[in-house]
Amino acid sequence: MTFPVDLSSLPFGLDALVAGLVLGGIPAFVLSALLGRPLIATLRRAAAQQTAYEDAPKTHQAKTGTPTMGGLLFGAAPLVALVVFPSRETFALAVLVFACMAIGAWDDLMAIRRQKNRGLRAVPKFALTGLAAVLFLVVAAPQPSVFLGIGPVPAWLWYGLSICVVLATTHAVNLTDGLDGLAGGTVLPPLVVLTCAAGIAHTAFGVPLFGAATIGAVLGFLVYNRHPARLFMGDTGSLALGGALAGITILSGAQLFLPLIGGVLAAETLSVIIQVASYKTTRRRVFRMSPLHHHFELGGLPETAVTTRFWLASLVLSAVGFALITRTA
Repeated sequence: MTFPVDLSSLPFGLDALVAGLVLGGIPAFVLSALLGRPLIATLRRAAAQQTAYEDAPKTHQAKTGTPTMGGLLFGAAPLVALVVFPSRETFALAVLVFACMAIGAWDDLMAIRRQKNRGLRAVPKFALTGLAAVLFLVVAAPQPSVFLGIGPVPAWLWYGLSICVVLATTHAVNLTDGLDGLAGGTVLPPLVVLTCAAGIAHTAFGVPLFGAATIGAVLGFLVYNRHPARLFMGDTGSLALGGALAGITILSGAQLFLPLIGGVLAAETLSVIIQVASYKTTRRRVFRMSPLHHHFELGGLPETAVTTRFWLASLVLSAVGFALITRTA
């Protein structure tokens, strides 16, 4: 692709990043934003609506009845990427995102049918996500077993850690999806950084393109998910979004940086682990409620204030992670 300015001399594969934003990000945003209204209408007709979790803060009861499964809009990203630049990388990422989306949709449909905020049990959900991770790695292979900042590592370590990244990230995003705009806005800074990391690592063009398309799709979804939300992503979206984040991380070799870049997601997950472990061993709770965003809600912070603070924390941690990546690349 030819640009008016010679971008090839600029650092971090900026030509690929700019091309990805133009060819992937903008079309995915437009497609996601345009499909939002008809999707909301379709979900309302199908009675695909959210049922507030019984133990959630009382303010969440007002969210019951809001259309869910809005994460179907994230499908705009792999569709755009595959049309613009069909390759092994974009196909592998699309397989991961759509597989995770299917698992989440199954979970959502079970919850809708039961009219309770409970779908698949944890063990089968983890097992299915693990299978999706293995399928992704098989399709993506052969890939160089390289970690940014370290270099080549044994293949078994690369594959093992990559499966853990998919499992951890998908379910961390799932736990973070609890407030209007929270998961989408929190994931955006890591997505931007990891899309840049793909350029820094000079990966195949399909990876930064897919990252840019995912950013566009998330921005289009946030048009409808910002407070007060008219549409929820559901597990359909949270697992798909986590899959996209994990896949881009893996193919850019940034697995070791993800705990920092996705520090807010990690904190949400750790808060649940700590809460469950503490209650089972001592019958005492460390937090007012987990995941962590509920702790701050019950402490008196308005929902919008919690969301804004989590967004800012994600932005700061992502910026620090980006600085480290640029120093070690």
